[in-house]
Order: sequence, then C-alpha cells, then structure tokens
Amino acid sequence: MTYRVAMVAACPFPVPQGSQVLIRNTALALRDLGHDPHLVVYGYGVGADDCGLRTHRCVRIPGARRTAAGPSPAKPVLDLALVRTLRRVVARERIDVVHAHNYEGLLVALCAGKRPIVYHAHNAMADELPYFLRYGRRLGQWFDTHLPRRADHVIAPHERLAGYLVKCGCNPNRVSVIPPSCDATAFKAHAVSDAPPPVLYTGNLDAYQNLDLLVRAMRRVRESMPEARWLVATAERKRIPGAEMVFTLGPCLSDSLSGRHMKGGPAGSSVSLVDILAQDAVVACPRVSWSGYPMKILNAMSACKAVVACESCAYPLTHEVNGLVAPDNDDAAFADAVLQIIKGKQLRAKLGANARKTIEEHHNPESFAEQVAHIYSELLGH
Repeated sequence: MTYRVAMVAACPFPVPQGSQVLIRNTALALRDLGHDPHLVVYGYGVGADDCGLRTHRCVRIPGARRTAAGPSPAKPVLDLALVRTLRRVVARERIDVVHAHNYEGLLVALCAGKRPIVYHAHNAMADELPYFLRYGRRLGQWFDTHLPRRADHVIAPHERLAGYLVKCGCNPNRVSVIPPSCDATAFKAHAVSDAPPPVLYTGNLDAYQNLDLLVRAMRRVRESMPEARWLVATAERKRIPGAEMVFTLGPCLSDSLSGRHMKGGPAGSSVSLVDILAQDAVVACPRVSWSGYPMKILNAMSACKAVVACESCAYPLTHEVNGLVAPDNDDAAFADAVLQIIKGKQLRAKLGANARKTIEEHHNPESFAEQVAHIYSELLGH
C-alpha cells in the first residue's frame, strides 16, 4: 500500500541542523520505500536541497530569516501561514496521513484538522525549553503533558523519551520507539592515519549543545598534548575559543557559500559535512540534554568515526564497542577518552568500523520506513 504523507515541520528547510536532517531522512526513507511524502515547511531555508523531495512552502514573511532553534517573534505568524499551506496540500494532494515533527508541527497539524496525525517527537520541552527561556521548564512540562497525547500515534527516538511521554499522559499502546535512520552510503569511509587526528565537533552552537564542557576538556587535552587540533564544523558564523572554525553545509545542501571560508578561518576551510567527516578525526559530542537524539553522532558513525559522547545523549553508543561514553559534565573523563582515541590508531579503527556496522544494522532507512509505514497502515485500517 502506498501512502500520501504530509510531513509538516514548523521550521526553515533545508538547514544543516539535526531536526531538519531527521525530517529529511524520514521523508527520503519513506520515498525510497515507494510512498509519497510531501514536506510542508517555512518559506525559506539555507541553500538548496538536492534530494528531490516534494516541498511545499508557506508564504514568505518579511523579515523572517531566523534559522536557529528556539522562540522568535515571527514564529506565530509563520505557524499560522503553515496551517493554511498544510490545509491546501492536504486537499490538493489527497493526503492520507499527517506526520508532524516537533511540537509546533503538531500544533499546526491539529489546527489544520486532518486526521490521522502521527507525532514524531524530537525532544521533551521540559528538557530543552529552559535553554531558551528563563522559566521554560514549567512551560515545557505543560506542553509535554497536553500536546503529544492529542496525536493519534507518537514516535519517540528512544525508550527514555517514550517512557517520559507515557508518564505525561500518552497512551502506551499509541507510542512506538523507532530510532532515527541514517544512510551510511551517503558518507565516505576513510582509513585511520598514523598521524594524531584532530578533535572534531559538528553542528549548531546553541546552549543545549553544552560546548563549555568541550572547551574545558580541550584545555585538559592540550595540557597532555599541546599540538592537539580542535575543529568546529558549523553553519554558524561564530567563533569558539581555542577552536579552528570551519563553515559547513549539510550532506544534501548546495549553496554559493560553499566556496568561501569563514572570516578569520584558514583558507579553504569551507567544506561539506561529508568531506569533513571523511578525514581521520575523533568526533566529540558534549551534549547532556537527554531527550533528543543527536543526528551528528549517527552521521559520524556512518563515516566510521570514533565518537566520544556524554552518557545522557549517547543512545547509539556502547562504551568501548562502537564509541566511548563519558559521565555527564565530567571534563576530565571526557578529555581522557579523547586522548585515548587520539593516541590509539587501532582503537580508532575498531570503534569506527563497529560504529558503521551499528548504523547499517540498527538505523537502516528501509527498516525505519517499514516501521513508520506499519503505523500508518494500522491508523488507516489497512
């Protein structure tokens, strides 16, 4: 059975950030399985998406250009425009099911009135909203309690978030755990080198990424190894103390910016994420926000990289099997793990090979799409 799916996300698209990568990967996996996904997103993004997905954009709102996560004054206007666009897409494309990403996507779907709605949870608001609002925890708890349970089915990326949403009132029979998919073939597997590799962080620089921990850990690394390099590959034009900044675009993005490097950065530092992950490196993920599922880890594992992550967000990692896991906010332990991988060529090779195998076996796009399509089938009575 082929399903016509409106995949609504209240965000700019494309943008080289984790949420948008998860949305794109979900749509691609469904399309490759023979379904008909339609992305319904804001009227702007960064660069162009080269993956050929059918994308429907709401009207452009003058002055609305923000790509970073978090609240903004333009959000309510953008979301109202997105409701109108979703209603139009549902009617014109004869949509079978609405697949809503994140809370705003769910709100848009509920306002549009089309059922069934599958809510794809990316996080818990009580966990992430305090990073953006001073009193965000209480407001986040209200969202967690009142919104997800209004969907017809909920997809959570891991058991911890699923259990939390059930405690918040979701029917456990309508909650499924499906880890995000990642196409390992989109990344280049690169052999480890004899030279000490750089430490690499990829992704946005928002507060919930906990980069202060990595700053402290890298100071400790350089006390033992002063020559250690640290690269921060990001689409944001900011600087992190002690790091070499590299401007990157996502694996399916193209833009005229790709030929320019960041002001103050080394010449030729503007590269694609695929290219930056193709070099030998130790990938660091200092995030401790527990509710999300860092796509940066899956990308790095697909590229055969040894990853060091804090335990609260190390969902795809098994310590000393396909990566190293450090206690939350322990900069000494994090630095020790980084040094262990830098100095151990065989360890890097073993962890990297096992990491890619994990992606191929447990985050396969076809298997992911089959599980999602099964939810659609049950909701539609097929």
